[in-house]
Order: sequence, then structure tokens, then C-alpha cells
Amino acid sequence: MTTTHAGPAGPEDQALAEATAAAPDGIVTCDACPVLCRIRPEKTGACDRYGNIAGRLTRMDPLTVIARRPELVQAAGADWSGNPFEPRDIFVTAIGAGTTYPDYKPAPFIVGSTIEGVDMVTVVSEGVFSYCGLKVKIDTDRHLGPETASVRARGEQIGHVTTAEYGSQMLSLGGVHHLTGGSKKEGVVTCETMLALANGAAVELTIDGGASVVVQPGAAPIVDGTPEQRMRVGCGSATIGIFAGQWVGHADEVIVVDDHITGVLSEHQAGRFLGMRPSGIRVRGRRSTPGRYFQVANPGLGWGGTDVEEPLSIIERIDPKSAWPGLRLLMVSTTGEHSGWFILDEALRPQPAEMPPAIVAAIARIAENCEPALCSVLFMAGAGGSLRAGVTENPVLLTRSIQRRLAKVTSGGAPVYVWPGGGITYMADVTAMPANSLGSVPTPALVAPIEFTLPRADYLALGGFGERIRGVDEVLAETQARSVLLPAGVVFPVP
Repeated sequence: MTTTHAGPAGPEDQALAEATAAAPDGIVTCDACPVLCRIRPEKTGACDRYGNIAGRLTRMDPLTVIARRPELVQAAGADWSGNPFEPRDIFVTAIGAGTTYPDYKPAPFIVGSTIEGVDMVTVVSEGVFSYCGLKVKIDTDRHLGPETASVRARGEQIGHVTTAEYGSQMLSLGGVHHLTGGSKKEGVVTCETMLALANGAAVELTIDGGASVVVQPGAAPIVDGTPEQRMRVGCGSATIGIFAGQWVGHADEVIVVDDHITGVLSEHQAGRFLGMRPSGIRVRGRRSTPGRYFQVANPGLGWGGTDVEEPLSIIERIDPKSAWPGLRLLMVSTTGEHSGWFILDEALRPQPAEMPPAIVAAIARIAENCEPALCSVLFMAGAGGSLRAGVTENPVLLTRSIQRRLAKVTSGGAPVYVWPGGGITYMADVTAMPANSLGSVPTPALVAPIEFTLPRADYLALGGFGERIRGVDEVLAETQARSVLLPAGVVFPVP
């Protein structure tokens, strides 16, 4: 597919043809990004995405369409030969489509289809994003590093640790300042790391003052060489609230160790509600409300995301007025990964003991209720400039159409979340997109597919390029397309 293959000829086509025509020595200049590579015959540019094929600037990867059903994959792919299908079963993505950069030309493909009696238009383009980044959610209680600490790849700072969420540590990677605001090496490493993660590869990151973590979308994180298994069921207080009824009668006290809120069953509202006798065991830290303690220990890689390796070390004192010999004490983490069973002796000192079957089963229940630890990677970008100009002659109308939810935004056919407020700032789960959906250019910047779908009447009303609309069958007949399925569980974008 060449960048000039965008529909009926117009003034833009003539200008583009002149800009990309081969010079006397056969060299063509690529204008798909600001680098402006001069490409020799039968060679590709610096990004390997565009080449000089027979004197024409050509997008080297095939246009990707997604099919609703497996049997349509070949029918709508490169081997398509007139097999009948319904337009609602095929969606033309921007993967392999080419770009609208620079701003003066319409989107590479503006596709029309009739869905359930409604004339629809999908405008597709590969966006060149300097303003982009990744939001990484890592399901673990382990301490990865202090908030705002630098995140590094190959020694270069590419992001930072941001606010932790419930059971997960969060990283913010990339962004325009790391891509273009630092050294050339920082920009290159940032771009390469983001591209690898966005396309599903594993990447090792190091955090200043913290851990080394291997991150891969849809896979368990590996923290300092140890794979994580479980995401916590809840904080220490929530764990008590969930399982208190299963512990009563089998333990006299349960302490759930957690970096955020460590819970003490007999003090906790759940324990009081169930009529538990006070144990007299007081843990270290700052008491928030009954049975809930903050700052029991420092963050770390031990019990419940703390630096605790010996659980009894968090016990500050045992009150002889309330405690009694034979008191049964369970100490457990929020994932059930760590646990200990103790009996108070005559001197009220906790002594390790064999864990009874009922307690073993209770700990197994905690583990059963923990979801698998995973890494989630969301691509985040701001779409403006040439992207909007490739859709309409009056770009602000596209923004308003999206804000009014007349236009639907997808990325490689995958659903996205569009942030409220001005502009078109969106996020997409990279595991919901077809494999290897993203690319890069050496500015440096990432290249990501983006599609805008809306009724034909609305598209024309916002000043769209109506003369460029072509049917799905025409697009497939004139391009060497490939057809794929979206990942399992991802909703097909056409109603």
C-alpha cells in the first residue's frame, strides 16, 4: 500500500505525488515523520516502515483488517477473491494504513459501510505520537520503590513510580519530556522500551532506591528475580472482614500483616461483632481505628509487602491482664503466602506449633480468593494535529463529536477510554490490540493505530472528506491486506 493510495485524485494527491516522486537518482523522500528520510531504490527508511518500491513511497507492512469470525480471516485477507461477507463482519484498522503526517493530506483510508441499515464511516490513520506514554499496573504488594522514584531501562530514566493502588504498584513511563526533552540516548531507550512493552515483550526495569522488576503485559511480574503469584485479596483489615467468621472457634487471635493496614481480629469490628474475647496482643505502629494499624513496618519484599521476615517482631507487647496460656495465634499475610501458628506458653510467650487442619484450610481460602498477579500496560496518547486534520477540514468538530459520543474511537479495533476535558487524550489496553500493532519513528516517537467511526451524515456534517469514502470491498480489492481476529474476549468494534 502506498501513501498515495487514498481514493480519488485531488489537489492533495498531486502535491503528494510531487513530494514523493523519485529524484533522477531514484531516491524518494519520505514525509511520514519529521526525519524526512531519503530512501534509495528498493530500500527502506530508518524506521523500516516505509520503502522505495518502484520509485514510489510505500508502506511496507500490510493493511490489517479484523474479522468477526475465524472463517472470515482468510476471506478478508490477502487471499481474498470476491468471497461474500457482510461489512459488519469486517473492520478496517489503521495498522499498516500509513499516516496523515504532514497535515495537508486526508487520512489514508476513509471507509464506508452499511451496518444494520445505518451508513457508517471509519477514518483510519497511524498516529505519530511524541505525546504518549505507558501506564503500568503491577499486581503486587512488594515494595518496588518510593513514590516519584525514577524508573530506568538500560540505565536511562524513562519514567517514575506513581501512586500505589489497591493491591498494585503503578508506574508511569515515557511522555514527551523523556522522549524529546533529555539526551538522545534517553529518548531512544524510552522509545524502544515503550515499543517493546506495547507490543507484548518482557522488559527489565530498575527503580532508584527499590527493586528490579521484569514487566510483560498479561504476565506475572518478576520482582528481584522472584515471580509474583497472587494479588492480595485485600488489605489486612479487609482480609479480616472477609474471613473472620471462618476463623472464630479455631483461633483466638489473628493478625493479618500488611504494608497499608495491618489487622488484629479481636480488636476489629468484625471480631467484636462475633463476640471474640480481647487477646491482649498489641502490635507496633499507629492505631487508626480499633483493630487497624498503620506503619507497622517499613515497605519491603517480606510479609504483606513489608520488610518483616520474622512475624513476631511486630508484636509490641502482650498484656497479662487479657492474654492467657494456650492462646492460639495465627499470623498471616494478605495473600496467604506467609503464615505462622503460635501457642502462648505459661509465660505468655508465643511458641511455634503445628498448624491444625482448619487453619490450613482457612489460609488456603485466602489464597483461593487472590487473583493471579499480572502486569497491565495501557498506551496513552494525545491525538491532535495531523490526525484530526486528516479527518475533517475543521478539526475541532471531530473533538466535539467525540465529546458528544457521536464518534467512536478505537485503536487497532480495540476499545479505548477517552479522557474528559479538552483534546483527544485516550488510553488503550495493549493486550486488547492485534499483535505488534505499534511501531516507532526515529524522532523518536511511537506510531499507533487510531480509528474514528461515526454515521456518514455526522461525518459529512463535520466537514469530512466525503469524496474519499470507499467501501470495504473496494479497500480489500485494492490492497494487500491481512485479516486477523481480535484477542479473545475483546468486543468487535462494529455493532
